[in-house]
Amino acid sequence: MKQFAYFLLKTAIVLFVTMALLDVLYTTVYLQSNGRSKIDYLYQSKDNEFDVVFLGSSRVNNHFVPRIFQEQGYKTVNFGITRSRLEESALQLKLMLERHYKVKNLILQVDLNINTNDHSEAIRSLFMPYIHQSAVIRAHYQHISEYNALLYVPFYRYMHYDARIGFREMYQSAIHKPTNAMHHDGFNPLPLGKGKMIPADLSKYSPKRNIAYEEIKQLCIKNNIRLIAVTTPICTETINREYFDQIRLIYPEIHNFENAVTEDKYFSTCGHMNEAGAIVYTKAVFHAFFKPKKQP
Repeated sequence: MKQFAYFLLKTAIVLFVTMALLDVLYTTVYLQSNGRSKIDYLYQSKDNEFDVVFLGSSRVNNHFVPRIFQEQGYKTVNFGITRSRLEESALQLKLMLERHYKVKNLILQVDLNINTNDHSEAIRSLFMPYIHQSAVIRAHYQHISEYNALLYVPFYRYMHYDARIGFREMYQSAIHKPTNAMHHDGFNPLPLGKGKMIPADLSKYSPKRNIAYEEIKQLCIKNNIRLIAVTTPICTETINREYFDQIRLIYPEIHNFENAVTEDKYFSTCGHMNEAGAIVYTKAVFHAFFKPKKQP
């Protein structure tokens, strides 16, 4: 019995040491990442200054063209991430501030992402390699149920989020395999739509007060960042377009741009514009809130 207990103890020690070594290996690789994701880029950079930053989901990632602003003299980047929600946008802003970014204007997508206070598990995983190094990431997640395991159990976070930050992603980060995440300063265009437009159905969506959006507003006030909250275009065939009017009943400061682009030729799918539509939309937003900078 003693021998068996000793065997179990020795096995547990070997397992713990192995997990600790793997944790160090994975984390070291991610800390040297060349920015395979926008979260990697954010963490690896510091002291950046931007006139305009875009934050939101795929409806930012695929819809805002930094080049349009840059041609008018504005240093601009698109940090929109497909599948992210406002909770992740709030943490991105916190991470910018922790990395000593100076941001003058934040253009935030607030439309379909305001119908829930939930998070995106897929995007949450991308912050996990940096949880030990970043105080704001720890503080942001300290109330989630698995926080202690993620923080204190070696290698647990890499096993828990294996699909996104497991061996495959670690290996690709180690060999510096590039992605298109930061191509075109973060804008990822979609192709032309094929076939008949299938209407989006918003009848199950219900906008509500959003904790993360409230937090973003307070962070912008505290750090003297001009916040411009906007809705983004959706095809005219959409069911229950009244959803966008309901948003303004809760947050009147949100600017309606869902009708800034309407022709089907500008859409890849009903919910996402193609590159031509993104250019039209970005120009509409620019002219609504900005003027070309005077050339020296």
